[in-house]
Amino acid sequence: MKINLSDEKAREMHHILMSIIAPRPIAWVSTVSEDGIYNLAPFSAFCVMSVNPAIVGFNSAAFRDGRKKDTLINIESNGEYVINMVDESLAEAMNITSASFPPQTDEFQEADLTTVKADLVKVPMVGESPVNLECRLRQILKFGEEPMTNNFIIGDVLLIHVKDEYYSNEEINASALKLIGRLGGRGIDRYCRTTDSFKMQRPV
Repeated sequence: MKINLSDEKAREMHHILMSIIAPRPIAWVSTVSEDGIYNLAPFSAFCVMSVNPAIVGFNSAAFRDGRKKDTLINIESNGEYVINMVDESLAEAMNITSASFPPQTDEFQEADLTTVKADLVKVPMVGESPVNLECRLRQILKFGEEPMTNNFIIGDVLLIHVKDEYYSNEEINASALKLIGRLGGRGIDRYCRTTDSFKMQRPV
């Protein structure tokens, strides 16, 4: 089978790529609007772009009618956000915040989550999350044609918060974090656990 993406509809491209490029980490992004309303939404097109300096990026696709998502609007407005990592215990709460709530809705309240004041940005962190990344906008790259546009949001990581039980001897216990990842899926979204792992020695 050969799939020529130029012949595929946009929605089909989404399902094809998201099924192949997996598992994907989840950026659970908290922002705040100009009116001071907290927003929280998950994005699974998320990656580390640079370590020194520390830069991460995630994609925010437009709604089918071309409207921007609240996350993008808020970041364009004030240039600040927090990426909260999602572990197994937070899967249901994360799923709740994936709904298309109206802009005046506070997803922290909808998912019964705790807001914690960040140190360097004026955006709340998810208190239940094992790791939080305070970020400041560096650049937004726009791809595609209206209305199916994609905005890749690139940010500098200013400060990382890690719960004490996951950090010792200057190392994070990745297995203990029990983060989840996103897989492909049509209709019902599929996720995976990161607790089933194996080791290999890299060649010299």
